[in-house]
Amino acid sequence: MPALVNYVVDDDFYSGGSFYTNSTDLGRLCSISSQVDVYYPPRKRARITAPFVVGETLFEQSKQASIDVLPDECLFEIFKRLPGGRERSSCACVSKHWLMLLISIRKGEYESSKAVKENTDSVSDEDDGYLTRCLEGKKATDMRLAAVAVGTTGHGGLGKLSIRGSSSSSGVTNFGLSAIARGCPSLKALSLWNVPRVGDEGLSEIAKECHLLEKLDLCQCPSVSNKGLIAIAENCPNLTSLSIESCPKIGNEGLQAIGKLCPKLQAVSVKDCLLVGDHGVSSLLSSTSSLLSKVKFQGLNITDFSLAVIGHYGKSVTNLMLSGLENVSEKGFWVMGNAQGLQKLVSLTITSCRGVTDVSLEAMGKGCANLKQMCLRRCCFISDDGLVAFAKSAGSLESLQLEECNRITQSGTIGVLSNCSLKSLTVVKCMGIKDISSEVPLSCCNSLKSLSVRNCPGFGTAGLAVAGRLCPQLQHVDLSGLCGITDAGLLPLLESCEAGLVKVNLSGCLNLTDEVVLALTRLHGGTLELLNLDGCRRITDASLMAIAESCVFLSDLDVSRSAVTDSGVAALSRAEQLNLQVLSFSGCSRVSNKSLPSLKKLGKTLLGLNLQHCNSISSRTFELLVETLWKCDILF
Repeated sequence: MPALVNYVVDDDFYSGGSFYTNSTDLGRLCSISSQVDVYYPPRKRARITAPFVVGETLFEQSKQASIDVLPDECLFEIFKRLPGGRERSSCACVSKHWLMLLISIRKGEYESSKAVKENTDSVSDEDDGYLTRCLEGKKATDMRLAAVAVGTTGHGGLGKLSIRGSSSSSGVTNFGLSAIARGCPSLKALSLWNVPRVGDEGLSEIAKECHLLEKLDLCQCPSVSNKGLIAIAENCPNLTSLSIESCPKIGNEGLQAIGKLCPKLQAVSVKDCLLVGDHGVSSLLSSTSSLLSKVKFQGLNITDFSLAVIGHYGKSVTNLMLSGLENVSEKGFWVMGNAQGLQKLVSLTITSCRGVTDVSLEAMGKGCANLKQMCLRRCCFISDDGLVAFAKSAGSLESLQLEECNRITQSGTIGVLSNCSLKSLTVVKCMGIKDISSEVPLSCCNSLKSLSVRNCPGFGTAGLAVAGRLCPQLQHVDLSGLCGITDAGLLPLLESCEAGLVKVNLSGCLNLTDEVVLALTRLHGGTLELLNLDGCRRITDASLMAIAESCVFLSDLDVSRSAVTDSGVAALSRAEQLNLQVLSFSGCSRVSNKSLPSLKKLGKTLLGLNLQHCNSISSRTFELLVETLWKCDILF
């Protein structure tokens, strides 16, 4: 009769740790799994076993776990039969080897996925694509992508993936992108920025497995060529948005494929791709004209022909941005306007295009009947005559923005305001804008609600007087960076605004004093919601006292780099009607630790408080504020 031997504990047997004895693999896995989507099951107590004797012969259990000796083919078959995402995540935590095996299995190869397909009444929540993941810099590696591919299964499915700034030797490669493709067929949006080691192979895997893809964003991907883009076009018919920037191997063939095979495309942006020319742009526009509504072309080697195609086939385009098109002449923009195809165009932005002249600008105004927003940046050949002619022809224009258009003068802006029903006018860094005295009668532009004149050194007292006479219904005024304006110049404008000012930005107006703020609060205290006095060094506590007494709806106040002191802060805190949400004292050296009680009182409603470069406030005071104002975002 066989003798029974007492149970003996063997320290080498499994005790709740990994099946693998290789500590290197386990260490690598732990460093990954602590930061990615992998499910950890609770550990169970190990079952203790011992040698036993049968027929006087001693049989000992092998010290190596038996599953370790299985070939990969067997493990593959085992993993295919795992019931769900949690079980797969648990196995992925065992070792890097198991993780690699799991990501080699396509989602459709799992037995559970096949069962769902066969049973039409069952619903799977793994394909919805609820989850969003973003990997940046050193965190963007193949191993992390592999863990994301396994870990998001069973938790809603990966819907959006963004990889940015992975140019190191350990960055993302085709292998990592292939893992996402096999494990995340629910992917709908993919963004790849600065990933030089990802090429056509990885993008082709995405195209092959992720047929639900709707948005693709490629920026600084030098290894991706037309082949990868063609694969996307052939396999992702639901693509609605495409953005390509600084991809030197992508050219006309890729865009032609997108145009022919992606009928749902609604938005396209192509920037700084030297191989893209007229053939690619024209094919894209002519093939997707039914739904394409947002178009941006920048830094491309296209000519007048492409703009003619845009003008003819852009029947659904509502937003158009053209920038840095050096080979497009006046004729191209003129034809684009006269083609009469941009009837639905609402917003047009043109930057650094030498072909925009007075003649072509007027043609665009006539050809875009529903144009409401126009932005012209660094268009050096536009003069006052062309601008006024455009304003007369664009009858629906509501917003006009001019930046660094140096041939435009004050006469041009007055002509625009007198000839169309603008609601918003913005003039930035236009060196031709200079004060001129105008004694002739001016017709009021009662429709203008917002006036912004920024960093135009020639704009001063006379320009403000004209603006006051022309625009009595202003509600938003931005005069930031106008160092030359004074109290005497600004007061008439404040007095002429009949509707009540809501937002006022006077940052950088160095010569303004408390007199302006006193008038502003007296005339518009009942409507003012935002006031920016950043850099107005002559503003003192008197202004804060006036604000505290008169402003009822003010929610955003910036007095950075001014002469306010603790007394002004105390005056603000005593105003019971104030409901400030954003407050900035950045660079106010006279605001000190004495303001702590006042800041605590103000902080009851604050969401943001800026105390940067307040040298008289100590770190201890800042810490007390952080402890007390836990709802407020404090900068120090």
